[in-house]
This record gives sequence, C-alpha cells and structure tokens, in this order.
Amino acid sequence: MQVSTLPRPELIQMADLLAREKGIDKAAVLEAMEQGISKAGRSKYGPEYDIRTTIDPSTGAIRMARYVTVVETVEDEFTQISEADARKKDKTLHIGDEIVDVLPPMDFGRIAAQTAKQVITQKVRDAERLCQYNEMKDKKGQIVNGIVKRVESGNLIIEIGRAEALLRRDELIPREAYRVGDRLRALVLDVRSEVKGPQVFLTRSHPQFLAALFKAEVPEIYDGTIEVKGVSRDPGSRAKIAVYSKDSTVDARGACIGMRGVRVQAIVTELQGEKIDVVQWSPDPATFIVNALAPNEVLKIVIDEEAKNVEVVLSEEQLSLAIGRRGQNIRLVSQLTGWHIDMMTEAQEAEHRQAETKERVDLFMQALDVDDMMAHILIQEGFARVEDIAYVALDELASIEGFDEALAEELQNRAKAYLVAKQDTLTKKIDELGMADELKSMDGLTLDMLAALGEAGVKTLDDFADLASDELIEIVGKNAMDEDTANGLIMKAREHWFADEAVQS
Repeated sequence: MQVSTLPRPELIQMADLLAREKGIDKAAVLEAMEQGISKAGRSKYGPEYDIRTTIDPSTGAIRMARYVTVVETVEDEFTQISEADARKKDKTLHIGDEIVDVLPPMDFGRIAAQTAKQVITQKVRDAERLCQYNEMKDKKGQIVNGIVKRVESGNLIIEIGRAEALLRRDELIPREAYRVGDRLRALVLDVRSEVKGPQVFLTRSHPQFLAALFKAEVPEIYDGTIEVKGVSRDPGSRAKIAVYSKDSTVDARGACIGMRGVRVQAIVTELQGEKIDVVQWSPDPATFIVNALAPNEVLKIVIDEEAKNVEVVLSEEQLSLAIGRRGQNIRLVSQLTGWHIDMMTEAQEAEHRQAETKERVDLFMQALDVDDMMAHILIQEGFARVEDIAYVALDELASIEGFDEALAEELQNRAKAYLVAKQDTLTKKIDELGMADELKSMDGLTLDMLAALGEAGVKTLDDFADLASDELIEIVGKNAMDEDTANGLIMKAREHWFADEAVQS
C-alpha cells in the first residue's frame, strides 16, 4: 500500500536546534525521533508489531511501516509469515525477505505524543553522553582546565566544558584547598562509560601529572626531542623527574630547568611549592643512580643486577643528606631508578665487606673442605657461591694461579656433592614442616625459600597469598628477590581466589 508523506520542515529545524544545543550529530537526533515515533506507533497499532519509522533528512517527511519477515516456521504471527502464505501475496518472496506495509500518517494524540517525547528525550540524552564520553576518553593522560562546581565531602566536582569530573580528596596535593568557582588544572586519570553517563576522574597528585606539566611547559618534550624516562613524587613536598635528550646537541636538564629556572619554577608554583629535581637519565644504571643522588657525591657504587640491589658508599657528612628527611630522598631515588638502594659510609662498607667475606670463607671451608687461604683465593677470583664453583667451566677454575686440572675437578666434585646433600636436607626439612604440595610446586620458589617460608609458618598457598611483598622479602632475604618478583609471585598465588569468585558469581 502506498501512502503519501507530507514534508515536515519543523522536524528538521528541531533536529538542527537540538544537535547544536547538545553538541551531538544531527543524524543521532533524527534517529532518536524515529525511535520515538515508532514507539508511539506501537502504542496505537499494538506493541507486538514490528513498526519502524524513517524521517527524510532533507524534507522531514515521516514514513511509518509495519515489517513482517518470511520464515520457514512461524513462531510469532505478528512479525512473521510462512513462505507459503507470503507467496500467495508475492511469488518472488523467499525465506529471509521482509514484507513492508506502509502505514497512514499518524494523528498523534496526547498519550502518543508524550510517549514519543519521552523516547526522544532519553535517546538524545544517551547520544549526548556517548558524545561526551568519546570526547573525554581522548583526553585521558592530558591536562585539562576546569572550574570547581561544588564540594562533596572533601571531593571536588569539576566542570570541564560540557562535562563534569571528579577530583577525589586523595588525588589532591596535601594541604591545598579549593572553593566553588576556583579554577584549577588537573590530569585526566581515567574515563569510564557508565549508565548515568561518562565518569571522568582527575588527579593532581599522580606522578604523570608532573610529567604532563613538563610536557606543556617544555617545547622540547612536546616535540619529542626530550623524553621523560620516569617520575617519582611525594606530592606537595618533593619530586624527581628523569629526562633524556635524543639530540646530542640539546641539554635535557638545562631545557627542562629553563633560563634562570623559569620553566621549572612555573611548575613548582603550580604544585604548591613542591621541590623538583631534574635528573639526567642514563642507560647505565650506576650513572643514572649517581645522577639521581646528585648533588651528593658518591664515593663507590656496587651493583647486583640479579637481585636489582645497589650498595652506595658516601662520606659520613653526605650520608644523612642523601637519605633525606625520614628517608624521603633515597625513597624517591629508588622509585625513580627501580633499584633497591643500600646506603653506607666507608667504615660501614668496610665492615660489611669484612663480614661478607668471612661468611663466604666459612661457607667454602665447610662445603669444599679447604683451608682459609684457598677459600680467600676463590673469593678473590670472584666466586661468591658454591654453585659458582660447581657449574663453572673446568678450565676456568684450573686457570687460577697455583691450581691445576686435578685440583679444579676435585673442588667441583666436592661442590656438587655439597649441593646434593644440601638439597636432600632441605627436601626432608620441607616435608617435616608439612608444606602443601601446591606451594612446593610453585615456580620461582627455591628450596631455601620454601624452608624459610615453612619456618615462618607460611605452609599453604593461601598463607603465601596473604603475604605482602615486604613480608615475603623479609622472610626469604632481600638478596633472594626484588619487590617486582615478590609481587608477581603473590599475585600468582592469588589467582585461585579470583577463579573461585568467578565460579560463585
């Protein structure tokens, strides 16, 4: 049935107005109108019918039609028709085709008009929220300017253009306070799409806020000539930022500090007086750590790459300055570089080395059945563990002055015999402690670690999963693993918790 549709220019004008007012696409507004009119049509002809509406985007003419799908077996007589019945109307119809019956222009009554209005309002609101989400998600990790709209329990609701954002109290710099109407800058930390609209979360205390401020203030960072390699912050008090220049002719620190400190001072002012140390990054860990500790003069630095541990030796006068008030400076250096740092004076270092050497000498004398002098020779040649001697190339051990192949082979045999006996002893001890099989089979835990855990009362996977990383490191020894490894093992142990929760839900 052909039904003529009249032009409705007022609909197009309304769509244009709504699109401009809400900042959304005109097509989204027309789609909302179509869905609203379709719902009004179903309220008139019956909610069980498949009624669809199209609006001509140029004339505003409304075309409403009822759709019936050709199927093999009819399950819904209002929206479906069998192929046999369909062919009685049109022999060209097949399964999957749709029969379209155009409906006459609708005279909107009060209820139908109200129904259409409600749907259009809701759909336009949904489109507006989607538009706001798409706009804000692209700003994640960027600095935005906003105005404090209201304060709720210490949390700030910030107006950013047409959107609202939340700046929680714990994401503010300590001791800073804002009132309604104040302007501020913050970093977009996260954007989430939720039922009530996009939720935007801001921060002023996150390390990346400092990095973003430098990017805004220093053109060389913005254009990629200088790269920010890391940031550590104690918000409102002190921060360190590591920078590196890809161009050898550009001084990374100098560019970030600016002439007479003008660039870094602008950032200090924004961060309520937070002291900022600009550190020259280096691919060499020792150089990077020394740079991060400047202006304190490092006398000696010893790096253990396997344990991610660094020993730094300074003069007596500089030690307290390098550690900082309440350990702040050394904590920030450790966070920036990713290394655990032990700081000591020359006297403490000498005492530490003496104790360490004695411990190794005693170990070699016991494990290898050698005298004090031979144990010292092995240590001077760089051997620190029995494993080093057991598995080093035989010719390397035999090349030590005063050694020959027969002696080297004998030392290796004694080292291997000691390790086998130690493994048997530890295995027996672990069994006696009653360690759970699931914990014993966990990758990343050695027999020494398992024995230490058992003695500390950590005997099951749940016991292990309950540990914090610093507790685990204290039990197994700080030289046995770093914080990242500890966190990784603990999260691995917790996986069965999440699996159990998923099954229950």
